[in-house]
Amino acid sequence: MTLQDKQALFARNISQLIEFIYAHGYTITFGEAFRTVEQAEIYAKSGKGIKDSLHCKRLALDINLFKDGNYLPNSTDHKPFGEYWESLHPLNRWGGVFKERPDGNHYEMNDA
Repeated sequence: MTLQDKQALFARNISQLIEFIYAHGYTITFGEAFRTVEQAEIYAKSGKGIKDSLHCKRLALDINLFKDGNYLPNSTDHKPFGEYWESLHPLNRWGGVFKERPDGNHYEMNDA
């Protein structure tokens, strides 16, 4: 599968995730979708991210989740959506299950 194929599949899966989130009475805004290599290096040096971020390949999206106008910042708030995300494709990973630093608003497609 080419990178473009993977990006297209990722975009399609994201659209399904967004529909699922809205169907459950939540709203979203986008956080970071694309990240330059330079920005990834800055984040890595400050401990906010990793140098080889999938955001750089357009295979990751941070989603800001809201319910009744209230921002829901906790990983646990994203859990049902993270589980749904992972069910859409075997390469999909939800950041809420990351061991070192859970990142509940992070949704990605593994590049492996």
